[in-house]
Amino acid sequence: MLLGIHFIVALAPLAEKNPNNPQILFNLAFTQDALDQPAAEATYRRAIAADPNYFDPHLGLGLLLARKGNRTEAHAELLKATTLTTENPALKARAYRALARLDQTSNPGTASDELLQALKISLETPDDILLTGELAEASGDAAAAEASYRRLLKADPQNHDATAALTHLLLHQQKSDQAESLLTAALAKDPDNPTLNSQLAALYEQQDKPAQALPIVEKLHTAHPDDPAITRLLARLYANNQQYDQAAPLYAKLVAASRQDPVLLDDYASVLIHLKRSAEAEALLKRAVADPAAFPTKEDLGNAAGHLAFAASANNDPETTLQALTLRATVFANSPSTLFLEATANDKLHHIKQATDLYKQFLSVANGKFPDEEWEARHRLITLEHMK
Repeated sequence: MLLGIHFIVALAPLAEKNPNNPQILFNLAFTQDALDQPAAEATYRRAIAADPNYFDPHLGLGLLLARKGNRTEAHAELLKATTLTTENPALKARAYRALARLDQTSNPGTASDELLQALKISLETPDDILLTGELAEASGDAAAAEASYRRLLKADPQNHDATAALTHLLLHQQKSDQAESLLTAALAKDPDNPTLNSQLAALYEQQDKPAQALPIVEKLHTAHPDDPAITRLLARLYANNQQYDQAAPLYAKLVAASRQDPVLLDDYASVLIHLKRSAEAEALLKRAVADPAAFPTKEDLGNAAGHLAFAASANNDPETTLQALTLRATVFANSPSTLFLEATANDKLHHIKQATDLYKQFLSVANGKFPDEEWEARHRLITLEHMK
């Protein structure tokens, strides 16, 4: 770092004396970038303005913008770099590789072409093999993806990124036995690896083995208490294991840090419902369903709406119960439970005809599976009959 600061001390006056010298400006920008100084972006842009056909600042700016999450501008700068000449083919290959990473999710076909261009002018790296597998997986070619991951693991058995990628693929293919063997072998050599431990815990969770998953994630959480992914996994495991009092504070911490995640709000609210804290649950669920488009899937929205109906009913809020059931009905068909909730909400609002019809619909499908609710429905029908 001291050397970098010395370079800046030397280069800054030169840049002031030569404001249109692209080489000096690039050297200054590169040094600022290495020291993570905010001025680097502006200096890269000055170098480009001084010579729009100078390769190096386009590459440097593109990589910087990609790290900052400005994907659109980063893509434009890196693409421009690939059209320019440079005496260092490895740098142009780096531009192609960076483009491939940017295009990986949105356009895997283009990303594959960009990676191929990089491989034409530089030797294949382990990251290239991993990316090849990821692109094949994104394109739906599971066999090619698996072949790439296994090729990388054969060359480098300690490559945890390849282990994680292959495990993810095997789990998606429901090859849980192979995934478990792969993970346990890797963890025998690196027992504290957080990614591999998280995957093994997720595998046990998928297999409904909370007794095996919980100790793994509790250890991870102790080592990484501020990692939201680990905290969320532990909270979910506690909830699935009916340890709601331990799940609640974890979810509270997560919601405080991510207040607009609708699925997270729903998960926390579900725990609160089990803890008989229906008023708090209803408030969270109202926030969650306020923006239906924010849910990853329609099923997630439907589940949250159903939970809101239940919480509002427990909180003696029949209007919200009916609104939530209406929203749920846009995703799921009625169930015996939702029919009963709708019947009781209408009953509380003195909608005699609607409540009577819904109680009857509920009884016609309950078939003895809800004895307490069926008893209540029959007695309410008798009462409602006298209120007509």
